[in-house]
Amino acid sequence: MDFFWNYIVVFLLILTVVVFVHELGHYLVARWNGVKVEVFSIGFGPEIWGFNDKSGTRWRFSLLPLGGYVKMFGDADEASATAADIPMTDAEKEQSFRYKRVGQRAAIVFAGPAANFVFAIVGLALMFMVLGQPVTEPVIGQVHPDTAAAAAGLKVGDRILVVNGKAVDRFQEIQRIVRLDIDRPLEMDIDRDGAMISIVAQPRVVERKGLFGDMEKVPVLGISADTQRTSIVHYGPASALWQAIKETGQMVSSTFVGIGQMISGTRDSDELGGPIRIAKGAGEAAQVGFASVVFYTILLSLNLGLINLFPIPVLDGGHLVFYAAEAIFGRPLGEKAQEYGFRIGLFLVLALMVFATRNDIVSLPVWDAVKRLL
Repeated sequence: MDFFWNYIVVFLLILTVVVFVHELGHYLVARWNGVKVEVFSIGFGPEIWGFNDKSGTRWRFSLLPLGGYVKMFGDADEASATAADIPMTDAEKEQSFRYKRVGQRAAIVFAGPAANFVFAIVGLALMFMVLGQPVTEPVIGQVHPDTAAAAAGLKVGDRILVVNGKAVDRFQEIQRIVRLDIDRPLEMDIDRDGAMISIVAQPRVVERKGLFGDMEKVPVLGISADTQRTSIVHYGPASALWQAIKETGQMVSSTFVGIGQMISGTRDSDELGGPIRIAKGAGEAAQVGFASVVFYTILLSLNLGLINLFPIPVLDGGHLVFYAAEAIFGRPLGEKAQEYGFRIGLFLVLALMVFATRNDIVSLPVWDAVKRLL
């Protein structure tokens, strides 16, 4: 029961919140632009429960809770990839997504990812105001033996001031740099008892075991923070909002750096995870506490918004590319071009899902048992 609650139920609740926020962005801007929304669905497939509101929108929960959609008047499918091939009166065209100006359509499509970003920023700001932000001084509390830090000569009490040309004020910033700068050594400026020294260390990529027994590769420098130098900083509304925007920007830039490293081969593409790994992360967050679940929801919302902006047909970013072309050329791309674009986009998305799910499965210990059995 603990496994079912922590990993299955919490995962589905987090996913429902993130998907609802995304689709609510589409819905609100669509209604603001006079578009009739026929269906607002959490999940896909047959309806489990739903109701109609005064505007005629069917709000519903569907059988497969791994996503959701908003179906607008004039669309032939949930992805808004094709228009319904039916004649419309002038009054119906006024409510149809397809007959809105290109700028209005782009705003409706962009509103989904934007809602995820706004949710993440506001959520972080509220956490910084209510719970505060843990801030740990960049002082070494422990140097682990047989690690890159020990080999480089780092010592307990060293205050790390600069890493690879970046000034650090918190130990958390060192952790972020170690995770991202895996393709080069760490050049550090150290304050050791008032004397300034420079040290170069190359983090080692090691395998560690997760809660599921899965092995994950991570770069490790080999130092721990001085826990006596951690404080909780509470912010006012304005400073909390600014801090949340900065944290969001760092998360987004870290994601792009990681993707670039995977493309270049510097980072192992096995780090790309799918629904199983997301459920694993949700379960781990649930075991830590409510605040971790909230933060994981914020992180997932941010990633959903970012992924949907990728310029791949089927995703929101692909729609925006088509609308940009329409704005430039003064007319929509041909039906054939859009059709083939959506086919290619669907193939890419499905291939990415299969690859990510494969990574999830082969990282589990049961996969090794199956291989040994066969």
